[in-house]
Amino acid sequence: MSPLLNYLLIPLFVAVFLALNMGGSGTSPSFSAAYGANIIRRSLIPGLFGIMVFAGAILAGKATATTIGKDIIDPLLMNHYLVSIILFSVAISLLLANLLGIPQSTSQSTVLSLSGAAVYFKVLNTQKLFIEIIPAWFITPIISFIICYLIGKYIYKPIRRRGYFTYGNISGHPVIKAFIIVMALYVSFSIGANNVANASGPIASMVLNELKIKPTGDSFILVMLLSTFIVAPGFGIGSSIFGKKILENTGKGIVLFGPVEAIIISFVTATILLIVSVTRGIPASLVQLNTAGIIGIGVAKLGYRNIFRKTKVNKFFLVWLIAPLIAFLMSFLLTFVFHHKGLIPAV
Repeated sequence: MSPLLNYLLIPLFVAVFLALNMGGSGTSPSFSAAYGANIIRRSLIPGLFGIMVFAGAILAGKATATTIGKDIIDPLLMNHYLVSIILFSVAISLLLANLLGIPQSTSQSTVLSLSGAAVYFKVLNTQKLFIEIIPAWFITPIISFIICYLIGKYIYKPIRRRGYFTYGNISGHPVIKAFIIVMALYVSFSIGANNVANASGPIASMVLNELKIKPTGDSFILVMLLSTFIVAPGFGIGSSIFGKKILENTGKGIVLFGPVEAIIISFVTATILLIVSVTRGIPASLVQLNTAGIIGIGVAKLGYRNIFRKTKVNKFFLVWLIAPLIAFLMSFLLTFVFHHKGLIPAV
């Protein structure tokens, strides 16, 4: 076995492990609305999810992979040790969230893990992080909440009161069911466009580094696409392993959905994510976009007190804060250890 292949095996293994955890976490924003509306069987979700994630990564994942792979930390630092540290730190933070059954932001954990290593080497791209990425993390869920709340309160509820959208009338309609499935697939495509880059971006920079090839646009995109073929299938497998508890917590645990609410949530959240992915290459949080949309619909239906008092939303917020911090601290500390052993040379 060649030395290069030996170097690549561990980070690739960690990347696949991360993909398994991302698949578990990503199942929630893609299919929780459809599952909560009792439109799809849980056994069908992992396969459909995996196919669409792969398609999204290949067709629309270039900009986000570039951000993750080159724009937060100097790509010349990305050898096999550092990439393994970064991906391992993300995977552990997501594993914790998955075991708790809480959908966690893969993108936020990845960005914080990259930032931990970058802060240690004093090469953090602060403008990209603090001017573009972090503001989007706060703004996009607010937009998702507002849009879903307004649609739920001022469009959907008045129409429903008139009897047009009663659950008994449309829940069994094949066209409505098909449209909800399409929306779930659309969200899965958006996840591929954004979240696969969390593993494939660092892997692409690492491979080019090990081959002594400058990470220019064409070379980076080519290697990123090749790494996607390794990483993306793990999403479907992870969905099968971790998806059950997370689907129950979000699809059934926050609010019971009707089919129209499922369509609203899926369309709004996936569209927001695709826009920030393709136009700005921002690694955003679809789980938070989706949960914000769920809360928006829930507040429109049940009111503020009920949605926050009777559900698990508060627990979500706590894990969303802790998991990225765990990724940052693990990455920083492991980078410190490996650098002092001479395994990660400074640029």
